Amino acid sequence: MTATAEPEDAVPLVGEDHMPDFLGHPRGLWYLAFTEAWERFSYYGMQALLVLYMVKYLLLPGRIEHVAAFNSFRQLYGGLDGQALASAIFGTYTASVYLTPIFGGFLADRLLGRRRTVLLGALTMAAGHFLMAFEAAFLFALLCLVLGCGMFKGNIASQVGSLYKPEDLRRADAFQIFYLGINAGVIASPLIVGTLGEVCGWHYGFFAAGVGMLLAIGIYLWGQKYLRTSDNDPHTGPSRTSGDNVATPARSAAPKAKLTGRDWRAVIALILLIPVLAVAIVPNNQIFNAYLVWGDQQFDLVFLGKKLPTTWLVTLDAIVSVSFLALVALFYRWYGKRWREPDEVTKLIIGSGFSIAGVLCLFVAAATQGAGQKIGLFWPVAFHFINSIAFAHLLPVSLALFAKVAPKAINATIIGLYYLAFFAANSLVGWVGGFYQTMPTTTFWLLHAGFAAGSGLCFLLFKFVVAHHLEAETR
Repeated sequence: MTATAEPEDAVPLVGEDHMPDFLGHPRGLWYLAFTEAWERFSYYGMQALLVLYMVKYLLLPGRIEHVAAFNSFRQLYGGLDGQALASAIFGTYTASVYLTPIFGGFLADRLLGRRRTVLLGALTMAAGHFLMAFEAAFLFALLCLVLGCGMFKGNIASQVGSLYKPEDLRRADAFQIFYLGINAGVIASPLIVGTLGEVCGWHYGFFAAGVGMLLAIGIYLWGQKYLRTSDNDPHTGPSRTSGDNVATPARSAAPKAKLTGRDWRAVIALILLIPVLAVAIVPNNQIFNAYLVWGDQQFDLVFLGKKLPTTWLVTLDAIVSVSFLALVALFYRWYGKRWREPDEVTKLIIGSGFSIAGVLCLFVAAATQGAGQKIGLFWPVAFHFINSIAFAHLLPVSLALFAKVAPKAINATIIGLYYLAFFAANSLVGWVGGFYQTMPTTTFWLLHAGFAAGSGLCFLLFKFVVAHHLEAETR
């Protein structure tokens, strides 16, 4: 099958080289960044509400019967009920989001082109958000959101890369700006979507998420004249992106090289790391699942006589996480000027240590809770701060390790495999989150500390058994 390009894909942007930049970057970047900000606003707003909506409303008797095809769908989870079922559905939904970009990329490359695929994905996501207002359409709404995200996410990020020529050093900064748009959406969405959903009514929150998606569509269409949409642009080849945190610009086409024995050893080592990374991510990703249910039930969220929306915990986490991503990077820049900076695997080990400490804060919060009393926010806030340091050591660093060690001939493929860790992690989050309903809370969080400790031990073994060989081979 050959690619069928859109008419606008085949024609370079008229006068593009003469268009003035804005703040040192092509104007198209800002349209893409704001489009992505509103898309993430809608996505994370809905995600922050999803488990609470199911536990406190949809899965209750008298309402669950209204969901079309739910009895058949429920059989996939072996008869789970209540919070355990909500966690499992959440895990399936968030895990699926990391698989559908493969479908979205194929659709853009082979059939529709990036612009039409992005628009189709955005419209499908908007439909999914609005359908969440109808209980009967719940499963169909989730399907629309999963498919729409797959069509939208990777393809809009690839358009960021196509705004720059291969030799343009502004490309890395452009993805940082794009990432800031992502985080702006993540921070704002619980404050608006979450508050409307919890205070005014669940469907108001979902409606707000749908409006955010319509704003994303409007901004994207408004900025079309500033975008280079050719998938076969003479200056920029296709680029591959995945996930929320990093986009990997395309490399110039090069003759395919055969993999050596050293290359195959590197590939095997990285593939073995994927399940370890999946386990390491579970404590962080549980924030959107069982942690929110626990916080809603047990945290003292009353301020000046009013209960704060539980979803504001997500905003707190987003603000702290973004702050520590910058602070940790600055720290190692300072540290590296004085001493030898730790390598990537050592940073993963450090991150696992902070992850253990963060989850132990939740254990202490549960262990010290008095009978009939709510949990104060000291220990949960401490968790968010310490876990954010762990996050800064685990996610960006692990991607850097994969990009560094993966053989050049299949570097993009290995980066794609890296994101399977997120699929597996979110599946685990859904499964393990169901234990909250049956386990003592202290045991539940000790289990997560065990995940962090187990992955840290594997990273330690990797460093002393494998990593030094890979370091020698990549020099």
